[in-house]
Amino acid sequence: MKTIYIASNTKNAGSLLVTIGLMDILSRKTDKIGFFKPIISNKDEHDTDIEFIQSRYSVDASYEECYGFDIPYIEMMVAQNKRDELIEELIGKYKKLEERYDLIVCQGIQKPFFKQIFDFDINIKIAQNLGASFIDVINAKDMQTVDILEALEINGNSIAAQKCFHFATFINRVDPSIYQELQNKISKENVFLLQELQELDTPTIGDIIDNLSAKPIMLDFHDRSRLIKQIKVAALTLDNFLDHIEDGDLIVVPADRSEIIVGIFCAFQSKSFANVAGIIIPFNMDIHPNILKLIQGIKGFNIPIFSVKTDTFTTVQNITATKARLRATDERKVALSLGLFNSHVDTKAIESRIQLRTSEIMTPMMFEYKISYMAKSHKKNIVLPESEDDRILRATEIILRADLADITLLGDEQTINQRCMQLGLDISKAKIIDPKQSEKLQSYADEFYQLRKAKGVSADAAHDAMQNFTYFATMMVQKGDADAMVSGASHTTADTIRPALQIIKTTSDISIVSSLFFICLETEVLIYADCAVNENPSAEELAQIAISTAKTALRFGIEPKIAMLSYSTGNSGSGEDVLKVKEATDIVRSRVPSLLIEGPIQYDAAIDKEVAKKKLPDSKVAGEANIFIFPDLNTGNIGYKAVQRSTGAIAIGPVLQGLNKPVNDLSRGCSVVDIVNTVAITAIQAGEVE
Repeated sequence: MKTIYIASNTKNAGSLLVTIGLMDILSRKTDKIGFFKPIISNKDEHDTDIEFIQSRYSVDASYEECYGFDIPYIEMMVAQNKRDELIEELIGKYKKLEERYDLIVCQGIQKPFFKQIFDFDINIKIAQNLGASFIDVINAKDMQTVDILEALEINGNSIAAQKCFHFATFINRVDPSIYQELQNKISKENVFLLQELQELDTPTIGDIIDNLSAKPIMLDFHDRSRLIKQIKVAALTLDNFLDHIEDGDLIVVPADRSEIIVGIFCAFQSKSFANVAGIIIPFNMDIHPNILKLIQGIKGFNIPIFSVKTDTFTTVQNITATKARLRATDERKVALSLGLFNSHVDTKAIESRIQLRTSEIMTPMMFEYKISYMAKSHKKNIVLPESEDDRILRATEIILRADLADITLLGDEQTINQRCMQLGLDISKAKIIDPKQSEKLQSYADEFYQLRKAKGVSADAAHDAMQNFTYFATMMVQKGDADAMVSGASHTTADTIRPALQIIKTTSDISIVSSLFFICLETEVLIYADCAVNENPSAEELAQIAISTAKTALRFGIEPKIAMLSYSTGNSGSGEDVLKVKEATDIVRSRVPSLLIEGPIQYDAAIDKEVAKKKLPDSKVAGEANIFIFPDLNTGNIGYKAVQRSTGAIAIGPVLQGLNKPVNDLSRGCSVVDIVNTVAITAIQAGEVE
């Protein structure tokens, strides 16, 4: 299979949703995926779907290479009775891409755009001539079961009549009330149902700004993804207007209504009123400088404010006419879309039908998609004790929407929910526990007392310790009330590891906790250890780090080839540091003879085949190593950061290893994406513990 062609029967059917679902499946297998739209609306207006795919999946073809022709050109060719020539030209543009990619996903034009031009289905005609497998997308919004079944039959018969290979049908936007009934009546294995999710059809602040060409006055990056649920015009006095605001309101208010603007900010901070989504100011009026200074000085939360040049009435009309759009930068909606796709579609069945050759190359994107897929397969409960950190809350929403893991947050439920409302987040699927109010606090304290009384910990001290969120979360993991913990966004590595060592402890064959980083280079993923925990490990400890790292690598589908790094290769040097590495290598070989390991070895000999031929020509690891064990924390930390900063590599970690149950540490400078990746990795580790 070289080409998959996706086409919808109506507008807003969800072709892009199906496209990104397939792109995610393919991205786990290869980095050579192309994208092509044979027909776009107008070449003078950038096609948003092409831009989305190029941005999210790093398609290396230029924008112009990703489409064939626009509708005005198509109409001209049809008017000149040059339909065959048109198809030939489309095929010619497509063929320029074909040789560069393992598979190309094509997205057809929606039927309403071509039904007045052609007396036949142009999508099927193009798919035939490209030798493509055909996917049709049916828009089931507002349709009853009988109508959907009829559309399914008509589409199926039409595709079969054209002798085009029918890969699958996606019935999207199915009303949840008829979903099960419809599923029971469809027996075909290549038909997939996707429920309607209202949020995907709800416009965001970003949609409003782009559609109305609005000018931001106060706007954070994350504000663009806030949902607009209702529109309210502030035509009342403040005391009366506050009775009418609801969560998700976009407030249209003139800039000279200063009391309304200040009142909305007060309501936003109060727990007694709803949290609006944003404020839009018509006529391009300026907010009074003192009012602007006042609201900009309020720290800890923000309400998006932007202005438009139109009057109030026209502004409301334009907002009402704004349609929701899926954007590559809107991680919330992308995660929700992929969560919907993965929860409703048998992705393994699709993957097996495609039968795409697995690439030997592993790009950062491929690795991230791979760990996301593995995490979804394990679906573990991860406890996050740092709910006071906005990054944790934002990551929680993405994780839940993408269905990567179940999340338990520690903290006061009202405070957490209030903060999420202020941030415009939905974490309703998360479980929230307040350790200080938990019914398990005393039993956890008793357990900790028994574990640590020999170390001089009193019962009262044990009770106090369990009110510390990190200790409480660690005990949850120990007792099986959570599968794993991730912490460190606002705490040190020591704060994360100390409770784990005291409560969970190390595995029977490993006496130390160590760490590794996945270093994602342009075409491969390497593993560096230990770069975050052990300052100056002994030969015995270095050997344990190597063994632990090999086990972790295998869990992520990486066949370990271990380089025990030193400033010397083989027998070329001497000294205490070299001897330590040599002794550690010998220990590993004696305990796990099956492991491919080389040491002492210099970095260049470990990674460069030409250097390896000169320094260690008979080695099975030299030149091909994928695991690099640094002799101490100094070199390890410097090494991974030097590679990360000098090459632009993505460093995922630190990932902790050696514990009986998974606990992982975050950098205090971590991003939301870092948290999501770490939770996915932790979920995979938790799956291996079973």
